[in-house]
Amino acid sequence: MKLTRIRDAVLPRQRYGYPLYGSEELPFLRAAAQFNSQLMDELRQHIKPGITTGQLNDIAHQYTLDHGHTPACLGYKGFPKSICTSINDVVCHGIPDDTELSEGDIVNVDITSIVDGWYGDQSETFLIGDVSDEARKVTQVAFDALHVGIHAAKPYCTVYDIAKAITMFAEARGLSVVRNYQGHGIGREFHQQPGVPHYPHAPTRKSIIAPGCCFTIEPMINVGVPETFIEGDGWTVRTCDAALSAQFEHQIYMTEDGPEILTQTENGPREGHEF
Repeated sequence: MKLTRIRDAVLPRQRYGYPLYGSEELPFLRAAAQFNSQLMDELRQHIKPGITTGQLNDIAHQYTLDHGHTPACLGYKGFPKSICTSINDVVCHGIPDDTELSEGDIVNVDITSIVDGWYGDQSETFLIGDVSDEARKVTQVAFDALHVGIHAAKPYCTVYDIAKAITMFAEARGLSVVRNYQGHGIGREFHQQPGVPHYPHAPTRKSIIAPGCCFTIEPMINVGVPETFIEGDGWTVRTCDAALSAQFEHQIYMTEDGPEILTQTENGPREGHEF
């Protein structure tokens, strides 16, 4: 049976305060995440010195439309562009514009697609040419922290388990974890429960990741303090001390046997990669 024939009939089961997706829904989740990963690989070849973040946005927007899908960020709560591009001390939600990427920059590219009503979501931080040791370090730790969090995610674990593993890893390397922003459940909605903060605090001890849960892990790691502020545009989040920040994000589906990464790209970095 074609996916489009059963899509509207699928009703996610609710437990633990969020949808649990089963064997009928999983193909839709995989399809959305796989397209999103394909889009990231398309953008990857364009991310180099001299390109503007606005041009990257236009490439992503047109590529998504050409494949019959929808850029999820465009218009979401008023966001004006189709992707987020966060350079250097911008933690997240950077708005693409005429800013050129320059040698030595780091830039996080965060993309989300809607495919047949289902969401795929991920981000990567890219090194632009030769970068400083500090820039390379924060990027490496953010990437490795993501995978530390994924390994901590097990059937019926708590969000606290994931957050504790990430924070211990980053702080042991002299870096900090942003607390204002977090991962999230995802599926038929862009942001749904459970919330997945990346630092351990008491409420997350009661938040269970059960098989059937689809969610993101997306630690934001800062060279300096964890505090952030939002610029006057209402979106762009920067570090309070103007220090560098890096982030990586994967969309995860929890199976009975453990986490499945839905957004692994063909050409992007995999666990163990050295920047």
